[in-house]
Amino acid sequence: MAATSCSALLLFGATGDLSRRMLLPSLYALHEDGLIDPTLRIVGTARSVHDDGEFREMARAALEEFLPADRRDDSKLASFLERLEYQTLDASKPEGFAGLAEKLGDTSCGLSIFLSTAPALFEPTIEGLRLAGLAHEGVRIGLEKPLGNDLASSRRINDAVAAGFSEKQIFRIDHYLGKETVQNLLALRFANMMFEPLWNSAGIDHVQITVSETVGLEGRKGFYDDTGGLRDMVQNHMLQLVALTAMEPPVEFDATSIRDEKVKVLRALRPVKAEEMVRGQYGAGAVGGSAVTGYLEDLGKPSDTETYVAIKAHVDNWRWQGVPFYLRHGKRLAERRSEIVVQFKGVPHNIFSGRGGKLGANRLVIRLQPEEYVRLQVMAKEPGLDRGGIVLREVNLDLSLTTAFAKARRRIAYERLLLDLIEGEQTLFVRRDEVEAQWTWVDAIRRVWAETGLEVRPYAAGSWGPNAGIALTERDGRSWHD
Repeated sequence: MAATSCSALLLFGATGDLSRRMLLPSLYALHEDGLIDPTLRIVGTARSVHDDGEFREMARAALEEFLPADRRDDSKLASFLERLEYQTLDASKPEGFAGLAEKLGDTSCGLSIFLSTAPALFEPTIEGLRLAGLAHEGVRIGLEKPLGNDLASSRRINDAVAAGFSEKQIFRIDHYLGKETVQNLLALRFANMMFEPLWNSAGIDHVQITVSETVGLEGRKGFYDDTGGLRDMVQNHMLQLVALTAMEPPVEFDATSIRDEKVKVLRALRPVKAEEMVRGQYGAGAVGGSAVTGYLEDLGKPSDTETYVAIKAHVDNWRWQGVPFYLRHGKRLAERRSEIVVQFKGVPHNIFSGRGGKLGANRLVIRLQPEEYVRLQVMAKEPGLDRGGIVLREVNLDLSLTTAFAKARRRIAYERLLLDLIEGEQTLFVRRDEVEAQWTWVDAIRRVWAETGLEVRPYAAGSWGPNAGIALTERDGRSWHD
């Protein structure tokens, strides 16, 4: 079929779960809001055999399932579905890409590719794109994780991609970077003068980053057991949050400046000792009032894969010397939560101590999910008269994104990332040297585990993890923000 426009978005894995749950709803939202060119074609490809009409019906079913009812507009849905086309392709066979190139037609005005495929298919896919003339200068390629399972495999994948595309054409995706609250962290730090003088070891006692889940394996048995919590969550999402929290002010808000500062943080991460880490694995328990089975029962075989990991990390530079970064991730924990907690130091002298006043240190809580908010906890006087003196109490200064921007719709993170991919904006994507710095640190942790035989400690589903994870902060005189 001849192309009506030479600008297109090509989705690999277009019939998969990620496409149905996230990509198609995100693209519909961009279409609905008029944020993508009316002539942009969206071409899906996968191994399963379908024609354009069948793919459109699959997309319609996905949107009806995953879009809220108040978001469905029949006329806009119909015009969105008209954008969609489909080409059957076995990505393991580079010779088959000629048919894909014919389907796409003229791509001289720009082609954006979203590649969500098994790591083993990266090399033949890139070779197929190159042979079919789909790796020219007007092409941008977005790479969904996992990009390897260690530094060596990551380098092989990046080398394969670099054989067809330059770094300025490559968009490595970490969907956490598309979240509004993560981007708000940059605004909070670099658009407000009040925090910067305190954003260092003189003003901050410690930082906590928690990504907790209540779910178990949820259909990811094989992948998760081969990967574990450290590589599935810490290596990418959580280290990106560390980098954004700890980075120096960039010269400009652009891709090069921001990523230059992030990679400095990642390279400054101190190697972690065995006593600074805890591994855990959930057993049977109760989540949300319902009984659940343990990891081994869910998996159906013996395994020492960690479903919980807690780490005391340090960024060895002038700004952060002596400030611990406590990282915690786990499955089947008590609550679903992703947040950054910046714990400031207490006041140097409590003038209220003789009058019954008790002081708590200020705390900044940046919640990513399930709610999105920024909350500064400060001390204030309780209203009323008290003969013993004033009574102090911790209160919250809240920036709720839902309340402050009541008319703004809460967006899927992939909306921002897909739009930036189409427009060629790399700021919220991960550069190769960042990925390699992350893997270098994580590989060193796994070597310590192997050399010391660091055990996987059991914890009950519905708890906050093994006791050793709680002790990781308690022995420093600190507590997790639960």
